[in-house]
Amino acid sequence: MKSSETQPFVNSQVGQLATFAGGCFWCMVKPFDQWPGVHSVVSGYTGGHTENPTYEQVCSGTTGHVEAVQITFDPVMMSFEKLLDVFWRQIDPTDSGGQFCDQGSSYKTAIFYHSEEQRRTAELSKLHLEQSGRFGSPIVTPILPAGPFYPAEAYHQDYYRKNPAHYRSYRQGSGRDEYISVAWGDGR
Repeated sequence: MKSSETQPFVNSQVGQLATFAGGCFWCMVKPFDQWPGVHSVVSGYTGGHTENPTYEQVCSGTTGHVEAVQITFDPVMMSFEKLLDVFWRQIDPTDSGGQFCDQGSSYKTAIFYHSEEQRRTAELSKLHLEQSGRFGSPIVTPILPAGPFYPAEAYHQDYYRKNPAHYRSYRQGSGRDEYISVAWGDGR
């Protein structure tokens, strides 16, 4: 598969790109997919040095890639700021080793910006989160320039729709849902 463009706009008819790594990409699709103005959420790999990696290669920790989602959205209907809010509410931004039961380099968090405006917005969002006092530890999620994004294998796409029972069980068993409930109260 070819990597996606790393420009801020896919084209003027479709919308803007946002790319987030939040641990297991299965758990990162549904929270974004439900919002008006979000056209697509694709599971994939980014941030590393291996072209067209497989799931097994990424999980081995040798590619430098993280599991991520790339979102195509209409910035008029769904702002990048709102996407950042959704992102922060799905992760533990204080964990530098992975997310919940998934630990290791491929499960680390990151915000990958596609424009200088996205970088500034992400930095400000991170600063506000740090200043909120919500977390007792530093926010360690890095903000990095977007690079090539490689869509994951077909069986990983829209996993929550294809395998709803396993998806719910995995989210709950991983500790993600409990963490979100405690950290944010509403789980959104």
